[in-house]
Amino acid sequence: MSHSETHALKQMQSQHYDQSHGSVKTYLIGFVLSVILTAIPFWMVMEGDFSKVTTLWSIVTLAIVQIWVHLKYFLHLNFTTDEGKANTFTFLFSALIIVMVVGLSVWIIYESNAMMMY
Repeated sequence: MSHSETHALKQMQSQHYDQSHGSVKTYLIGFVLSVILTAIPFWMVMEGDFSKVTTLWSIVTLAIVQIWVHLKYFLHLNFTTDEGKANTFTFLFSALIIVMVVGLSVWIIYESNAMMMY
């Protein structure tokens, strides 16, 4: 490789490195948001002043928000670039397959147990 090709390759690698890794600021923002999104449901459950339905829906909603925080601030998945879209769709497809495998396995085990009780 010539000197100019080596220099161009190093420049491309450094640009890719800068884009794929977050800064300390983004990690701190993600960490603080994660702590807050964990503390609120914990407080709601420990307090016990809310109805079961309110507590359950709050936990589910804040869990979904926390998943988004983890995807954005820790896994750096985004929809702003074509590569980010591809990575996000790949992750979502993988998550769907995992949820289906685990969910259907639990369903099969539950139904098998129910059939053996008759």
